[in-house]
Amino acid sequence: MHLSRDPSNVTYVLAAAFPSRLAGDVRSVLAVMPDARHAPMEPFEVEVEGETLAIPSRIYNEEPGADLERPLTGTQQVILHCLYSRHGDGRVRQRHLEQIVASREPWVAPFVVQLTGEYVLEILDVIAQGLAGLAVPGSAQRRLYGEFIARNPAFFARTERRVVSYWSCYYRWKYAVFGTYPGCALMEAFRAAASEHVGARWPRHTPPSLTGVAGELA
Repeated sequence: MHLSRDPSNVTYVLAAAFPSRLAGDVRSVLAVMPDARHAPMEPFEVEVEGETLAIPSRIYNEEPGADLERPLTGTQQVILHCLYSRHGDGRVRQRHLEQIVASREPWVAPFVVQLTGEYVLEILDVIAQGLAGLAVPGSAQRRLYGEFIARNPAFFARTERRVVSYWSCYYRWKYAVFGTYPGCALMEAFRAAASEHVGARWPRHTPPSLTGVAGELA
């Protein structure tokens, strides 16, 4: 299915957040989403399985009712949850993240990683619980996120810096040392996944954790 490449076309903009093979599924999802009062905010680009995706920084659509969401296929529901994980309301982002964080779809990974670089502590807790497999060498989660980070080093470095910035701005009073901040443990786990994928220590753009770099390859 071909979509108009007009950047002012909201369908095109949101479809660009997913692999082109899912364009039909995205259209089905957008058909049940209420219109937004504001256009999606500027996207960030990532590479997933050789294809460049452009994911909106924020969307402002109200959530569809359960009666509209229920007929969607499993893949379509994951797409919907991914889109609403970009919502302007942090509580909405968290609710939808909870539905996708454990997904093994490679195109879900950037939605999850982006949220580690945001400021809601409860969201970091959801990610830590949903990605427990990152701590397991050779696990499916570690392979998935290791490959994603290896394909997107600049995006991940920017995420690391955002984690440090939000800690310093909002949470230094609670976590005096960066190594005690929940976002630090997630960055360590992601770097360990990337290290395992490439077979070498992954570059660091955050202060060290309390345990150093024990989870990374030398």
